[in-house]
Amino acid sequence: MAKNWVIAIGINEYDNLKPLKYAKKDAEAIKAWCEREGGFDRGGIFLFTEDSPPIPASPPIPTQLTHGRLKRFLQRQFQTPLLKPGDNLWFFFAGHGRRDQDKDYLMLPDSDPGNVRETAVSVDYVTERLRRSGADNVVLLLDACRDEDSRGGLGIGEEEYQGVITFYSCTANQQSWEIDELQQGSFTHTLLEGLRRQGEGNCATVERLDEYLRRQVEKINARYGKPRQNPYLKAEPPHKLYFILLEQVATLRDVQPLKYQASLAENRSDFDLAEQLWIRVLGASRGDLDAIEAIKRIARRQSQSSSIPTTPEPVRQSEGNRSSTPKPSQENGLKVFNFEIVEVNAKGEQIKKESKQSQYFSQDLGKDITLEMVAIPGGTFTMGSPAGEGDNDEKPQHQVTVPPFFMGKYPITQAQWQAIASRADLKVKQDLNLKPAYFKDRPDSDRRPVEQVSWYDAIEFCARLSKLSKLSGREYRLPSEAEWEYACRAGTTTAFHFGETITTDLANYRGTDWEIENKVYPGNYGRGPKGTYREETTPVGHFKVANDFGLYDMHGNVWEWCLDPWHDSYEGKTQTDSEVWDEEQSAEQYLLNENNVIQLLSDKRTRVLRGGSWNSLPRYCRSAVRDRDNPGNRNNYYDGFRVVCRFPRT
Repeated sequence: MAKNWVIAIGINEYDNLKPLKYAKKDAEAIKAWCEREGGFDRGGIFLFTEDSPPIPASPPIPTQLTHGRLKRFLQRQFQTPLLKPGDNLWFFFAGHGRRDQDKDYLMLPDSDPGNVRETAVSVDYVTERLRRSGADNVVLLLDACRDEDSRGGLGIGEEEYQGVITFYSCTANQQSWEIDELQQGSFTHTLLEGLRRQGEGNCATVERLDEYLRRQVEKINARYGKPRQNPYLKAEPPHKLYFILLEQVATLRDVQPLKYQASLAENRSDFDLAEQLWIRVLGASRGDLDAIEAIKRIARRQSQSSSIPTTPEPVRQSEGNRSSTPKPSQENGLKVFNFEIVEVNAKGEQIKKESKQSQYFSQDLGKDITLEMVAIPGGTFTMGSPAGEGDNDEKPQHQVTVPPFFMGKYPITQAQWQAIASRADLKVKQDLNLKPAYFKDRPDSDRRPVEQVSWYDAIEFCARLSKLSKLSGREYRLPSEAEWEYACRAGTTTAFHFGETITTDLANYRGTDWEIENKVYPGNYGRGPKGTYREETTPVGHFKVANDFGLYDMHGNVWEWCLDPWHDSYEGKTQTDSEVWDEEQSAEQYLLNENNVIQLLSDKRTRVLRGGSWNSLPRYCRSAVRDRDNPGNRNNYYDGFRVVCRFPRT
């Protein structure tokens, strides 16, 4: 079990600043919660107020602070690491704060507003000392904007502190208000309410606590007639957003985002971080088998890598590379991107909007054209549709386990298609039409998905793309049907990743014909509002909301080819992994080397399509829906595809 320590500081009386009413009470309330409810170590709770008892030591440590005493305490207490990775160290401060020469400062009782740098303690100094504790989860809770002067822009909150999670009680140009009726600051009152929440509505993670504070502090202030106050969070690095603060109330749902971040770290071979995150998963889940296996796997990989010579192998010129000297790849490091998700109710009304982050790399296709590949975490999901939803070919539901992989953020665009189709030097088996799309003459056609491409065309495209990226070791291909549905659902179990229904504000489909849906399928998917029928494709990313993995256009726009041959249902499917379901060929035969490509391009079996198109009724845009087509058919102006890849084998 992780250790939990806290330093709680509350200052009412100041020599050179106006006194406060409830800062001391707030710190005492935090201490009481840590002792009685939070599971904090008794020997790791340190309270500093104007009348708090000394800390037992030899000699005893006084707790009536000056700026010098706080500095000495932090220096001596964390001179050597007393905590370990996986432990938590919280620092709560209620009092005045100041910003001076682009730095944030905490004002102590003897601090002088005219000489802040010499008489206050910078938040930089606090974080530097706390990070020496050894804990990898340092949490700052700063209720330090209680001076009315801070409305002029003097409040703290502009800086970002590396390696820590910082909750601010308000933005830098706001005041943090005290509520006489509650005899507390509104931020601390709401913070304690959030920490006490249980069950599915808990605030066990950094992200959930931030959401609760932002929502509830504003309501509290409005209820008691105070001006607006907007708490906010800065987490650096971003994966700390998913850290679990309260293991004792965390649910399995709370663990999933942390598992995702652990998978991403392991994917990019950041084994130290991956191990820390999996340890946190293990602590919060109290025995997660994925975490146990991952920790063992990382230990094996670290052991293997330590025996590999550090001298790199010479790079050999790859066939088709136009440069005489291969350039070092700029794509191996993952980058972070932000996106928004929404959830709608059965009437298509938005009930939730949330900001998320994911990671990706960019594959250079030449001519200033890139392909963005999003990291998809491994996991297990239920594939197919439940009773009362969908057709027989989507049944029976069954469990599938999917290892981590990468998937295109969008369907392949016409510009991306042309970049690869024009490379005759990369040809594997067949020529590719440079401009196959029906909607190729629109002003924004470069950003529209390519369509009127056959399954064979998509296989040739992936083979060429793999050849282009040979130096990086990436092998591109179409997704398996299981990978596609897993990526589309992104942890959801509803008919659409948006929720129970769909609207034309969120996706491109035949949005004017709900009455057809209601007649043929009464009660199913026909409850959303009547919308638009655009009668053509839209540019990828036109709809500014993604699913929980950061993928766009998974519902509608164009049907997307998958690798699998068609089966009339999932009856008889015995495999539980996400590989291609093909009784005639092994997974290795879908690796796109030249011999395999030649064989696949002569295979006449019908292939699977997923996701619906601009021409589809809502029912045919669901996460579980399946369709099929002849692999050589190029006549449909709604058939496209997106690509996937795994990390290179080592």
